[in-house]
Amino acid sequence: MSAFIQQLPALIGVVIGALGSYLAIVRGDRARFRREQTARWEERRLAVYADYARSLKKSVTLTYRVASHLGNDPHPHPLSPEAAEPLLAEATLARDPSGETLILLGSPEVVERARAWVVGVMEMEQFLREGTRDPQAWQTLLERQRAGREGYYAAVRADLALPPGHSARWPLSPVGPT
Repeated sequence: MSAFIQQLPALIGVVIGALGSYLAIVRGDRARFRREQTARWEERRLAVYADYARSLKKSVTLTYRVASHLGNDPHPHPLSPEAAEPLLAEATLARDPSGETLILLGSPEVVERARAWVVGVMEMEQFLREGTRDPQAWQTLLERQRAGREGYYAAVRADLALPPGHSARWPLSPVGPT
């Protein structure tokens, strides 16, 4: 028995060491799992945010083209309201599922900014459905939509802890001899 008692401190040390190793491994695995899970959700949210922007931008581009047909916008590829109607309907239907996914996975700030942006786009669509020919009023709607888009992208960057990005306001220089 005295040999057992003499080796008891070493045995206790081995048990404590094994328990400590086990706890360290479990803790490390949990931390790694949380980091990987966070990264997966961030990747998913980025995909949802980009998908929503892409679907909304499709509507915006169509409104530019119709506005050009009505004389409100300088877009180089005008499109008549009649030809645009099914395309606008399709774009609207396509943005609804991405909007629902955005509401499900997006942060409250991003969802609110997305709402502001889509309201601006819907105002542009209504303006064109009425057949309005007023370049100044169109310009006001265009600026509101651009501010909405800018706010959306800023909220997305903040939510995903991305660095500040470009405003996407690209002034066009006059074409011709300089």
